[in-house]
Amino acid sequence: MKPDTDPAALAASVDQPAMLAQVQAWSAVNTGTANLGGLATFSAMLAEAFGALPGELEYIDPAPVTSVNGAGQEVEQGFGRHIVLRVRPEAERRLLLTGHMDTVFPSDHPFQQQRWIDEETLNGPGLADMKGGIAVILHALTAFEQSPQAHRLGYDVLLNSDEETGSLSSAPLIERLARGKYAALTYEPSALPDGTLAHARGGSGNYSLIITGRSAHAGRNPQDGRNAIVAAAALTLGLKRLESTDCPVNPARIDGGAANNVVPDHAVLRFNIRPKSPAAAEAFEAGLAALIGEVQQAHEVHIHRHGGVTRPPKPVDRRAQKLFDLVRNCGAQLGQTIGWQPSGGVCDGNNIAACGIPVVDTMGVRGGAIHSPDEYLIVPSLAERAALSALVLQSLALGDPL
Repeated sequence: MKPDTDPAALAASVDQPAMLAQVQAWSAVNTGTANLGGLATFSAMLAEAFGALPGELEYIDPAPVTSVNGAGQEVEQGFGRHIVLRVRPEAERRLLLTGHMDTVFPSDHPFQQQRWIDEETLNGPGLADMKGGIAVILHALTAFEQSPQAHRLGYDVLLNSDEETGSLSSAPLIERLARGKYAALTYEPSALPDGTLAHARGGSGNYSLIITGRSAHAGRNPQDGRNAIVAAAALTLGLKRLESTDCPVNPARIDGGAANNVVPDHAVLRFNIRPKSPAAAEAFEAGLAALIGEVQQAHEVHIHRHGGVTRPPKPVDRRAQKLFDLVRNCGAQLGQTIGWQPSGGVCDGNNIAACGIPVVDTMGVRGGAIHSPDEYLIVPSLAERAALSALVLQSLALGDPL
């Protein structure tokens, strides 16, 4: 019998053993962001799995992205292709569901295997972040498509290849897909192992400042040199003066220098900021521009800036709060207690919210210790979260307003 609006029937339609088998097979494929071969293998597995859903599946090439190497040169980065599934594009109400294929563990990382911690807890790379989340998307949609309400709702599914490094090559695609959507769900793991959702988020920006000075002999004519390392140090101290409670600043690395008897003519300063609001990000940008001008004048060097805020702050407005409330209410119908709290982390939900689309971005599995060899998945949460998403989709299809 097809599940109807009965939450219990919807939950019973979710096949947890199948979910677990898929997640274990997916975790066995290394998909570090730079492992393009592993990502290609995984994307083929996903194309086959998501091919069971209606709609059209497409591979999208990554947008061009550059980074700054230790020599201060901008070099092009390589990323895997992204996957987009479009279902019922003609529907009046359409959603965006997003997940990411990549993990933080490169192909040479020692953490490649799975092990059972106890009968409900599985340790392994990417199980929670976020191959478990991708399984939740697939099986929630599979259950929803059996519902009599499915024809009322259209959706796009985006699985990108570069979320763990900031979604730089997929950001234009996220923006394009978010445009015109009624709401969005992103499948990062829950903020806490009990299923707590991440609520408001701060933003994130990564910068590189390339400093070009003038070399000279450190003993014979140091006055003719313009020391790029000293200028980088002045920038570092200046960045900390720009820091505020609304915009923490983390100077992370200085590359460059020369032999001890040479005034160094080159340095690269890398840093990260975490603005808590758009206003804080704007204030930092103004301060940075002034600081660069001051250091260039005082140290007679040239400074080239690369990067900026790539994850805008994500406040929770009225419509977004109504989506959180809907998720909580659907959880209650399934016997799940859903709460939320602010988060200092960032994800694709930041990019989606910046497009004015209400989003809940921790709809994935329960687990913990992500980005470490202790990462774990709480296995029963596979079916729990798939049922939760299926019920949310069904509620939105029935017309629950945001």
